[in-house]
Amino acid sequence: MSEGVRVGLVGYGMAGRDSHAPLLREAGLQVTHVATSDAGRRAQAEADLPDVRVVSSLDALLLEASDIDVVVLASPTGVHAEQAISCLDAGLPLVVDKPLGIDAGQARRVVEHARAVGVRLTVFQNRRWDAEQLTLRRLLDEGRLGRVFRFERRWERWRPQPKDRWRERNLPQEGGGLLLDLHSHLVDSAVQLFGPVREVYAELAAHTTVGEDDAFVALGHDSGVRSHLGALSLAGAPGPRTRVLGSAGAFVVTSFEQEQTAFGDLADLDAEHCGWLVAGESREPVFRAPGEAADFYRGVAAAVTGGGEMPVDPRDAVHVLEVIDAARLSAAERRVVQL
Repeated sequence: MSEGVRVGLVGYGMAGRDSHAPLLREAGLQVTHVATSDAGRRAQAEADLPDVRVVSSLDALLLEASDIDVVVLASPTGVHAEQAISCLDAGLPLVVDKPLGIDAGQARRVVEHARAVGVRLTVFQNRRWDAEQLTLRRLLDEGRLGRVFRFERRWERWRPQPKDRWRERNLPQEGGGLLLDLHSHLVDSAVQLFGPVREVYAELAAHTTVGEDDAFVALGHDSGVRSHLGALSLAGAPGPRTRVLGSAGAFVVTSFEQEQTAFGDLADLDAEHCGWLVAGESREPVFRAPGEAADFYRGVAAAVTGGGEMPVDPRDAVHVLEVIDAARLSAAERRVVQL
């Protein structure tokens, strides 16, 4: 079903080249066009993808809209909303890398515009297909943790010298900082597991970058579960990736994407396992749930060719940004913000 779906990829930096292009290929979609304003990245795209048409702008790509089935925006966050409107006006189904905009207002306008012009829109929330997310979803469905009352997830690393990228260089109002970059994933994960958010408390700080590189967000869900979400670039000793506490025990994942961890006795045993069920002295390895990130693009291909639903409802991305906006307000005014 995916074969023959022609993709116009906008942006060929870390997201476009290292994330989207491999997943598109794995899912069977065909990248036929790449647009990037950076001459070095155009040369890289031509070397990596010799049969692909490489152009210098989104406008140039849209001139060839009749040869494209779906556009993937892997450009900097600050231009997502503007570029999304242009693609929708060209009548092209669209995937936008998270976040959909720099705030909920931008995201809401894009979603409303897609509805008005009748063009399919989705958001690249690929972490929904992570093994730990799928495995935890299965444990919750099976009731293995009992009554869950707290969800913790951290995206922590030791990076005292920030990378020279727009994410680190740009101000938050330009799309920079960890709150937009990583909490777009963390908040979405929490909402998918435990439902809509009703209140938000946050603490933000910038230690090494102009945007925040230290972002803690606490959520109160309508379901009664509380989520504690952290993103930090200056963690000399990263905490456990995921810890979920319930009346029957805990689910713990100690590391993330082969990063070093101080919890060697709770490391995954092998590729078949993802995390541990822990209750006091009892420790049980958990078998990994099936699924992979490329399933997102298989869903996109099915929607484009068969008329079904896109894999991520873009309204979910609006709610995530409502939470992020509330987190900024909470940190600025040092109070809990109600949604």
